[in-house]
Amino acid sequence: MQKLWLPVLAFLLPLAICAQKNFHVGGKVIDSNSRQSLQGASVFCQNTTIGTVTDSSGNFHMTLSNGGYDLVVSFTGYETQSIRINNVTPDISNLILELKPKEKSLEEVSIVASNEVKDGWTKYGQFFFDNFIGRTLNSKLCSIQNPETLHFFFSKKKNRLKVIAKDEMIIVNKALGYRIRYQLDSFIYEYSGDKTLYTGYPFFEEMQSTADSLDGWRYNRAMAYKGSLLQFMRAYHDSTLNKAGFKLEIINDNTDKASPIYNPYDTSMFSIIENNKAELFFPGKLRVVYSKEKPETAYLQANRMPLQTPIQISILDLNESIIIEENGYYFDQKDILTLGYWGWEKMGDFLPYDYYP
Repeated sequence: MQKLWLPVLAFLLPLAICAQKNFHVGGKVIDSNSRQSLQGASVFCQNTTIGTVTDSSGNFHMTLSNGGYDLVVSFTGYETQSIRINNVTPDISNLILELKPKEKSLEEVSIVASNEVKDGWTKYGQFFFDNFIGRTLNSKLCSIQNPETLHFFFSKKKNRLKVIAKDEMIIVNKALGYRIRYQLDSFIYEYSGDKTLYTGYPFFEEMQSTADSLDGWRYNRAMAYKGSLLQFMRAYHDSTLNKAGFKLEIINDNTDKASPIYNPYDTSMFSIIENNKAELFFPGKLRVVYSKEKPETAYLQANRMPLQTPIQISILDLNESIIIEENGYYFDQKDILTLGYWGWEKMGDFLPYDYYP
């Protein structure tokens, strides 16, 4: 994988962030075999604007606001590593992160055994864009700068499209003012079940701006935050769901009927556990109604809904209980499926975990 060069970010933080408590993360990146330090390895918290590179001794250091993060380490010729951290992780300022050299032969065998689509971007590029970047107003102002890095594979037997990236994918979001460096492991679309699954490591960079563009980005980011999954997770953690505009209903798996949840903080579904974490679990699918913003017209048209629909409705399907940290980070993310409005919003509307309005 191409080395991801990330500058140490230094910028003025909003007062909302400055008011939060911070913690320091640091350590060393080494080769797992030789135990030698790796200079220039990329270290960043995925889905944030916070990242750096290791120095000549393989050391790194960053300051984070309290909460949870996926700390990602990558270096050319090595397998990318990701570990879950928060402000109470043991020895958080003295981590030793070991990277394993890539087994290139396995990767080459995998590629040869697959059926790559000739002119894949021409045939599937727009489909990939719609299902990965999205179809929202913000998505229309996004672009993939290096589509040539994407490779498309279609399996007739499985009726499945798979997309992988040889190098990091560069996404420019002119609506929100971010340049996203996305290390895409794979994107899979199951045609039979109309399901999308993708894994990878996104890193957000602030784009250079003029005064006018910065004002526009601030406004668009605030609007993207309203009703988002990020706002929902923070509001649930902080017990401010009603104030934020969220109402919850539980969908019975047998009847598909929705019943109001009058107390979303009932101990049968919500509990505060150690280190200021919240645990959620529901005996069915969760229907989330957001009342402070109308759905986009394109969403209503695509789903044949009345154009005067005043609320956004999303569905959360949990396989297991999830844990929410105070910054809105939740895990395990593979155990949650988003449908409805949240399923329609994709990378073009996503905000980093260190964003606060």
